Amino acid sequence: MSEAIQELAIEGELSIYRAAELRQWLADVVPQDGALRIRLADVTEIDTAGAQLLLAGKRLAKERGCRLSYVDHGPPVLALLELFDLAAQLDDPIVLPAA
Repeated sequence: MSEAIQELAIEGELSIYRAAELRQWLADVVPQDGALRIRLADVTEIDTAGAQLLLAGKRLAKERGCRLSYVDHGPPVLALLELFDLAAQLDDPIVLPAA
């Protein structure tokens, strides 16, 4: 039997202005074991604090034995990942829009 994968989303800003809130949210939603997908399609803005949160979420998931995937990367997220060359560190499949 296949394991159920929980799917959640981050909406709005993924920035320093919400860093504390989103860090706590990640601590609350990342399970022990299991799998979690977090949709990023509705992220309207992301800065370096947001990038740090994405990486921190991956570290937390690894510590808890959870497989965390970020999916449906919106344009602001894709731009930041490209700017800082972070796609490999997040190790998630990224679909790039057609030019």
